[in-house]
Amino acid sequence: MRILVVGAGAIGGYFGARLLKAGRDVTFLVRAKRAAQLAATGLIVKSPLGDIDAPRPPLIEAEALREPFDLIILSCKAYDLDGAIKSFAPAVGPNTLILPLLNGMRHLDALDQRFGAGAVLGGLCAISTALDDQGRILHFSDFANLAYGARESAQAEKAEALDKVLLNAGFDARRSGKIAQEMWEKWTFIASAGLTCLMRAAVGDIEAANGADLAVALYNECAEIATGAGFAPREPARKFAGGMLTTPGSEFVASMLRDIERGAPIEADHIVGDLLRRQGAKAEPGSVLRIAYVHLKAYEARRARETGAKAERSGA
Repeated sequence: MRILVVGAGAIGGYFGARLLKAGRDVTFLVRAKRAAQLAATGLIVKSPLGDIDAPRPPLIEAEALREPFDLIILSCKAYDLDGAIKSFAPAVGPNTLILPLLNGMRHLDALDQRFGAGAVLGGLCAISTALDDQGRILHFSDFANLAYGARESAQAEKAEALDKVLLNAGFDARRSGKIAQEMWEKWTFIASAGLTCLMRAAVGDIEAANGADLAVALYNECAEIATGAGFAPREPARKFAGGMLTTPGSEFVASMLRDIERGAPIEADHIVGDLLRRQGAKAEPGSVLRIAYVHLKAYEARRARETGAKAERSGA
C-alpha cells in the first residue's frame, strides 16, 4: 500500500517516520523549504520510545504529484487545511483513502465536499511532539496513539484493510468501530482545555486559584453540545476529562496555549468556534465557552494587527 504523508511536521513526521522504519511504502509531501532541510539533515525523531534517523526519506513536492496513492495521512493544522487539500488533490484517485488526524469535526465537511464522504475516514491521535530549530521531531510523551475507523458502513472493509499497514508499525494503532464518537469525545475535552488559554495558566494553577468549577462548567457546556449532536460523552471520557482538567498541581495546558505563548497561529474557529456555532441560539452571553472563544479571537485580532504593523514598518 502506497502511503502519502502530507507534511513532515511534528505529528505527520512522527507517524510517517515510524511507518517508514517499519518497512511501509511511505512518501512525504513537503514544501521546498522542508524538502531542503530534510535533504540536508534527514528525518530525525528523538523519542523515549526510540530514536529514528532516516538519512534519505522519500520526499515529493506538490508539483511532482502525478499518480494516486492508496492512503493519504493528513495531520496539518486546521488553518492550513485549504492549502493542504490543494497540494495533495492530484494524489487522490478513485480508490484512495484519506485519514485525517485533525482535531474537531469541521475539516470533515471540507474533505467530504472535495473528495466525497466515501473517501474520508475518521481518525484521531494522542501524542505530544514538536519541531525544534533544526527541524528534528521531539517526542515528549511515552505514548503515541492513533485511531482510525469507518464513518459509514460502506467504508468498513476499506478501513479494515488499513490494519496491515498501521498495526505493528512502532506506535499504538487501533481500528475503532465508533470513531465519530471518539472524535467528539476528544473534541469536547480539548475545547474544554481552552480554559488554560483563557487563564494563561496550567490546570494546577487554575485549581489553586479556586477555578476548578470553571473547568467543570466549561466541560459540561461542551458535553451538552456533543449530546445534542448525538454523541454524548461516555463515562470513561467524562472521568478522564474531569481528572485532566481539575487535578491539583497539574502542569497540563492546551497545546493552543503553547501556540499563543510563542505568537503562532491558532485553531480558534476549528476547535472552539465550531462548537459554539453548533450550540447556536442556546449559547448564553456569559457562557464560559463563549468567553474562551472571544479571548482566542482577540488574540488573533491583536496578532494580525501587530503583524500588519510590523510589515508596514519593514516596507517603509
